Amino acid sequence: MNIRFINQTFYPDVAATAQQLYDLATYLTDRGHNVSVITSRSLYGKAGATLPKRQTVHGIHIYRVGFSLFGKAGLLLRMIDFALFYLLATIRTLTLPRPDVLVTLTTPPFIGLAGWFVSRCRRCRFVYWAMDLYPDVPIACGVLKPRGLAAKLFEWLNRLSLRHAHAAVALGRCMQDRIIAKGIAPAKVALIPVWADTDEIKLQPPGQSPYRSEWKLEGKFVVMYSGNLGLGHDADTLFNAALTLKDHPTIRFVFAGGGKRAEALREFIQTHQLTNIIQQPYQPRERLGDLLTCADVHLVSLSEELTGLVVPSKFFGILAAARPVILVGTNQSEIARIITETNCGYIVPNGDVGGLADLVSSLPSPAREPELAAMGERGRQALDSHYDRRHGCEKWETLLAKVAQ
Repeated sequence: MNIRFINQTFYPDVAATAQQLYDLATYLTDRGHNVSVITSRSLYGKAGATLPKRQTVHGIHIYRVGFSLFGKAGLLLRMIDFALFYLLATIRTLTLPRPDVLVTLTTPPFIGLAGWFVSRCRRCRFVYWAMDLYPDVPIACGVLKPRGLAAKLFEWLNRLSLRHAHAAVALGRCMQDRIIAKGIAPAKVALIPVWADTDEIKLQPPGQSPYRSEWKLEGKFVVMYSGNLGLGHDADTLFNAALTLKDHPTIRFVFAGGGKRAEALREFIQTHQLTNIIQQPYQPRERLGDLLTCADVHLVSLSEELTGLVVPSKFFGILAAARPVILVGTNQSEIARIITETNCGYIVPNGDVGGLADLVSSLPSPAREPELAAMGERGRQALDSHYDRRHGCEKWETLLAKVAQ
């Protein structure tokens, strides 16, 4: 098959959608398919253009267009960046040979409209890969008024893309339900979870991770939050639980990544003069295994309003590292369902600072070590059985072959 993807981020970017797309693209090229990607010349969230216009990596033909004028300077300015990418990505894919299947992700929002337009012009099949749902996410985060004109317009545009897609892919059962509720035929909505690559995340005890010595964590019980910390995450509960445990002699919180709440975390650490929180930027993907196995337990957070709109991909990397998970969120989310089904971690309700602090403080105990190890093992087994890269990519290849018929 000749398969083309459109997404604003791709290799070598560290954004979650870029990494998932790279995994799928390399799998498909290894399977003998012709794969191309239309993406941006800018790294996610940064202004300027630093990446080459043309590149072939692992047999994937990469076509990069435009550049970011403003990075993450503000919502209106970001929309200008989005509009530039919509235009240039559409023009670029129209100039390339016709694909059998065109797949659009949701970075930036509503790029599915370009997918629908190109599929009509070139008479190719179109798949909508919903990494998140818009305008549902900005509405849930309070950025858009739910009954405002902009929200109604964006909802109409999103449903237009979904209705004209030959297939839509949801990341979880809760997301699948939300898409169907928009009036999309259930038979059109496939469920393909995001994944982790067990080849790059090797099992090892926390003490063997080089990050332990680099970040001076020897002898500490490490509670880690890795990846994006954005508006949709219950950051306040995480921050205040760490504040509650600021005098605990062995517990250290590590936040490794970025996002809109990263600056708020820096200010929180400075305001309260906290020494039990270590903040680090995104780490290179080639060090992901060392990063995730550095922790004794991992945090995943999602606000209740975003249930069904986002499925944090970091969760599956944690399963690969065989570490227990603490979810701060509702028990209705896809992550909570998997935790409950596999008994690989704990669920703390949004806003329950005391409950999170009490749980974390109880974990650095020899009596809890077998329980934590068993949770990590069950999570890894679940990943090996259902959520690793091979399972996800096989489902994608099957879907693409069906759509292309």
